[in-house]
Amino acid sequence: MAAEHTGEAFTSPLREVMETKTYELNMGPQHPATHGVYRAILQLDGERVVSMESVLGYLHRGIEKWAEYRTWTQATPIFDRLDYVGAVLNCHGYVGAVEKLLNLEVPKKAQYIRVVLDELQRIANHLLWLGTHALDVGAQSMLFYGIREREAILDLFEAMLGQRLLQNAYPIGGVRFDFPKGWVPVCYRLLEELPKKIDDYETLLTGNRIWVQRTKGVGVISAKDATALSLSGPTLRGSGVNFDVRKAMPYSSYEDFDFEVPLGQNGDVFDRYMCRIREMRQSVRIIRQALDGMPAEGELKGKVGRIIRPPAGEAYYTVEAAKGQLGYYIVSDGAEKPYRLHIKSPSFVNLQGIETMCRGGLIADVVANIGSLDIVLGEVDR
Repeated sequence: MAAEHTGEAFTSPLREVMETKTYELNMGPQHPATHGVYRAILQLDGERVVSMESVLGYLHRGIEKWAEYRTWTQATPIFDRLDYVGAVLNCHGYVGAVEKLLNLEVPKKAQYIRVVLDELQRIANHLLWLGTHALDVGAQSMLFYGIREREAILDLFEAMLGQRLLQNAYPIGGVRFDFPKGWVPVCYRLLEELPKKIDDYETLLTGNRIWVQRTKGVGVISAKDATALSLSGPTLRGSGVNFDVRKAMPYSSYEDFDFEVPLGQNGDVFDRYMCRIREMRQSVRIIRQALDGMPAEGELKGKVGRIIRPPAGEAYYTVEAAKGQLGYYIVSDGAEKPYRLHIKSPSFVNLQGIETMCRGGLIADVVANIGSLDIVLGEVDR
């Protein structure tokens, strides 16, 4: 006859003699899923993450100080090297800050061209992110599809700017070139194809049971925590916080365009994925409006002298980069070079949320969480 249950929890006698403790595991700094030279020190209880410490600085190049030893114009190309996956957007942030310091009005046509290139860069960024993030989680085919469409966008950059990756797209005051002959029809054809391609990506992933199990409910960060940590971009909007610089503080004529800001609900890896998928669709919508409404005539650059000496003062300019809010703070003492320059990079700020996302999860979730942030270590360390 079975013994009567007393209602007390069963405690194994082995508990009295077995000692349990956490152990430390280094992930990185050379690790393919850290998306750069990044080291995470994990405290683990079995496969569960108890705590996590991020170690940065392996890719520090002193770009902010370097810029202070160059003229305002000479400094322009170096900012492409921050987020080398979204170079056009980095360049926009810097020249926008200098233009604000100069109180310089950028011609309307140049503003529209900037919007077209910015949104193409956003799509190219998200395509590479999607392919590598899916690869981290185990979906290898997605990388090849994402690279295929990204190459078409890089072809457009090359045809217009002569560079595919580090384009140095914008001089201070406007844009370098108008669209070359035949460029706009090719861009329109790409805009026709992209929504169908994005549908294909969703067919591969959005309803895939393995993808859903690996991303839903994983790496959750609440709207309150995301806001307190100053997260931005899809990482913030995945938690349901409606903040997009293009809407909140419009620049480069973004107020002229009709588009939506995709939001998540649960703040997990899946929501951050869906935000970027929907952002690509909105970028297609913005580019089409910019091309349709492009002024037929107009200057490509405002009146800027060969030697730039902004008046003494300071300026802060922010753009909605692919990773989030990218800001440039610059100080001028009236000389040919910046007196002080500081960059608020979204990858660095968003990395603050990684411990909150990982705590209590599995080691395998760490890889998914880092991928969902879309960090580039060149921008983190600078």
